[in-house]
Amino acid sequence: MSNIENPNVEIALRYHRAVSDFAGGAELAAFFHPDFTHHELPNALFPQGNVRSLDQVQAASAAGRKGLSAQNFEVLNTIAMGEQVVLEVLWTGTLAVPVRDLPVGHVMRAHIATVLEFREGKIIAQRNYDCYEPLVPA
Repeated sequence: MSNIENPNVEIALRYHRAVSDFAGGAELAAFFHPDFTHHELPNALFPQGNVRSLDQVQAASAAGRKGLSAQNFEVLNTIAMGEQVVLEVLWTGTLAVPVRDLPVGHVMRAHIATVLEFREGKIIAQRNYDCYEPLVPA
């Protein structure tokens, strides 16, 4: 089965579009299996990494809507095999509030590899490998 024939690829792409648009509540929850977990590997914003449940992801999404005035997930590549989809993504986020030494309006960038695992057409696990560009004012 090619990437294009794998139905999980379309779900993964719709999920990233929804997150780009700050989806929340039932709209966001519709993508996830009830046993969903999100593992964010150590990075510049979370040096110890982070593990979140579905409820915690919902809360983080709400916080993101307050901290960013805009964001975009540009999917550069997809790889699918069975119940796994791997996405190579360029994320940009425009700050609505200052973060560290970064002012409002600063555009943050991260190069991301996301591994999504599916069960019954829903995302049951997500692992993010986020490589942020230097967090310094422009």
